[in-house]
Amino acid sequence: MTREDMNWVIVDFVSATERAARAGFDLLELHCAHGYLLSSFLTNLSNRRTDQYGGSIENRLRFPLQVFDAMRAIWPAARPMSVRISATDWVESGLSAEESVVIAAAFAAHGADIIDVSTGQTTPEARPEYGRSYQTPYSDRIRNQVDVATIAVGSISSWDDVNTIIAAGRADLCALGRPHLYDPAWTLHAAVDQEVKVAWPVQYGAGSRKPPAGRDEDPKPRLELVSPDQAVKRPSRWKP
Repeated sequence: MTREDMNWVIVDFVSATERAARAGFDLLELHCAHGYLLSSFLTNLSNRRTDQYGGSIENRLRFPLQVFDAMRAIWPAARPMSVRISATDWVESGLSAEESVVIAAAFAAHGADIIDVSTGQTTPEARPEYGRSYQTPYSDRIRNQVDVATIAVGSISSWDDVNTIIAAGRADLCALGRPHLYDPAWTLHAAVDQEVKVAWPVQYGAGSRKPPAGRDEDPKPRLELVSPDQAVKRPSRWKP
């Protein structure tokens, strides 16, 4: 990748930033994780350059920071920016947790408001240690060592998990993908479970309370086509 290529990449990121600002987005995230272009600069597994953009972690950060700086310069100052990183490659010879702290600190120093802390997906050789909230320790470390806000992601599925992570100071936000694919109203339902009043879209208002149990053992009334009580006024069809 030549310097001219890199300049065009910056132009494209700036153009996307301008469109996002015009569209009214509240937050902009720069994706530097999971093997995408900027991620491939950060990890030594893919960055084999011998110039000023390869080698040390400071050199590997150089181009991603140039992209971020160009975006931050035109993104409205009152709106936050996030950077997503892979905090480890899950490979012994790859990006280390210690280097991820350096990466997070660098972006924070350049104006990132929050770091979205993911891991891996940079090499087929990765061997992640999956488990409940398995990436949260990386968010915890960056948040407390760098003193920057973080987003925890990965195998966080219940509102109890979210509350526990936030209350323990391990992250400032939690991002849940698959739970929202399973239940697009996950956040609203979590509010109902905790008896928190939130605004529901009008057309979904009936979902703001849990439905009653659908089955009980009480005797059911007989179904009658004609009411035995003729004094009861029968409903009539509405006429315009």
